[in-house]
Amino acid sequence: MPFATAKDGTEIYFKDWGSGQPVVFSHGWPLIADAWDPQLKLMVDNGFRGVAHDRRGGGRSGQPWDGNELDTYADDLAAVIEALDLRDVVLVGHSTGGGEVTRYMGRHGTGRVAKAVLLGAIPPLMLKTEANPEGLPIEVFDGIREGVLTDRSQYYKDLSAPFYGANRDGSTVSHGTRDEFWLWSMTVGIKGAYDCIKAFSETDLTEDLKKIDVPTLIVHGDDDQIVPIVAAGDKSSQLVKGAVYKIYPGAPHGLSMVPEFAGQFNADLLEFARG
Repeated sequence: MPFATAKDGTEIYFKDWGSGQPVVFSHGWPLIADAWDPQLKLMVDNGFRGVAHDRRGGGRSGQPWDGNELDTYADDLAAVIEALDLRDVVLVGHSTGGGEVTRYMGRHGTGRVAKAVLLGAIPPLMLKTEANPEGLPIEVFDGIREGVLTDRSQYYKDLSAPFYGANRDGSTVSHGTRDEFWLWSMTVGIKGAYDCIKAFSETDLTEDLKKIDVPTLIVHGDDDQIVPIVAAGDKSSQLVKGAVYKIYPGAPHGLSMVPEFAGQFNADLLEFARG
């Protein structure tokens, strides 16, 4: 299998499909690269090169004890990009992956980046603080930690409902989609999954967003029950200079995998990448 080697020797698995301008995808917590398969195929079918990696701690990547935080996630992404010598990249990040690509640009610059897409992304800060009253209280994240530690299998099954909006009246999310979420999540080691909760909730990405100097598309569902739009998309769109902000009415957090919203996102992604 193809791997890039991180600074600490951790092996980072990646998919590398097709040829053309590279579109590099970073997935959300607690998933793996497979969550992007429909979009990878879409982009390759339309003349792009699709790349997606499993974040350290899960899937086919190594599961080290350390490094489960956004600086190292960004460096791991850089290792993949540099191993493949990718340039003119369209970076796409969902949820925690949106934080990962934002920290990548803040930490490594945009010399290899042409455009960026932030989907239901965690920036600038998910945690409620005095300066960020729109965020979620620490007790929410403590509850996630407890779920992962005590019965992560059942926790992930339960989490799939708000993730995809399956707990809303009229939802068409299938049992298969929710089972897929559980399957991917269970490939993530408990240490990586646990540590990542602090990474995605407590990392302030405000200054990283301000450093983004490439065309950026920000997409957020206004019924996102995982990453509230008022603390994320609304704020990020004001911090990234010239960002295009698209709000999907009624869309959940995992909108790219929900039939009634995936088509719209795929069309917006393809149009933005081509533009």
